[in-house]
Amino acid sequence: MNDPYLAGLQVYRVGGAVRDARLGWPVVDQDWVVVGTTPEEMRRRGFRPVGRDFPVFLHPETHEEYALARTERKQGHGYTGFVVHASPEVTLEEDLARRDLTINAMAETPEGTLVDPFHGQRDLEARRLCHVSPAFVEDPLRVLRTARFLARYQGLGFYIADDTLALMKRLADSGEIAHLVAERVWQETEKALGEPCPQGYFQSLQACHALGELMPELAADNVALSQALARLDQLPEAGEEVPRWRWARLCEHLDETARETLQDRLRTPNAWRDLARQAALTRELCREAERQVPSGERLLRWLNAIDAWRREERVEPLLRLVKLFDAPLAESLRLAWQQAKQVSPRQLLEEGYQGAALGRELAQRRQQALEDSLAGT
Repeated sequence: MNDPYLAGLQVYRVGGAVRDARLGWPVVDQDWVVVGTTPEEMRRRGFRPVGRDFPVFLHPETHEEYALARTERKQGHGYTGFVVHASPEVTLEEDLARRDLTINAMAETPEGTLVDPFHGQRDLEARRLCHVSPAFVEDPLRVLRTARFLARYQGLGFYIADDTLALMKRLADSGEIAHLVAERVWQETEKALGEPCPQGYFQSLQACHALGELMPELAADNVALSQALARLDQLPEAGEEVPRWRWARLCEHLDETARETLQDRLRTPNAWRDLARQAALTRELCREAERQVPSGERLLRWLNAIDAWRREERVEPLLRLVKLFDAPLAESLRLAWQQAKQVSPRQLLEEGYQGAALGRELAQRRQQALEDSLAGT
């Protein structure tokens, strides 16, 4: 190795960078393990310590992470209940043995020589998500991580090995998964919603009984869940908004109490909660329209509920959502919205309306504009 900061050290690239490079997947971060040295030596070489629970250091120039080889021993509940041991005596194989899946337990030298004691390359080729050891059951977070990796790679043909799924069930049924903090459950769920096949995340959690523990509102009805998962590919927006819209579409069928209970438990961010509420309100409007064309009064209630008059940018994406239900309805609502927007509060002020009278007249004229448009007049 030509890097003077690492001269004489046993350094290995590990984890996701090794896995994804062999899959032809984009490599985002490089993680390294250093074997046979001490924190003092790393600091002497100019590395900056950043690890809170175990020794991790940032390279003085590249700022990539270099962790000292370590082992972990379970002591307590949850994914934080571990005692970490890092010392020069810990081998690379011992460090890799503590990892969750075989495809994440590969390492390579800086020159690219593979070190694969747990046959991760074999499982990559077989498209199999398989645990490294029975110690998998010591960390309930591994249930969510395995499900998330399925969401990422399912499109490549990956599946969860039967014996690994059995260990995931064991973790869920033992109650150990209940010790996961809400923020970590949400973090993994949010990441999964941004993966190519988010359905795989929820399907595997349902299959191992974890969904019923963590999100019982979604797990209660298999038919409703299947329909919700199908909607994850039917979105009104693309780009950065995809994960948030997927969450909204996943939850839109839940009644308000169930939806809010679920999101309270997961501590879902307010922006995500608000979009889920808007999607649910829009779904309700569309379902009612299947039986009867909405009136101007009903459409006004929907526009008020989504705060359309102050947050006009919300309307167009929701109209595209309506289009997924009923394209002619969406066009009818779009025309009505455009007409109602022409009603100007300033004009009413000029006509002398003030206070509560102004609010009543504004609502009445907006409703009339909606009615006229819906009637085609």
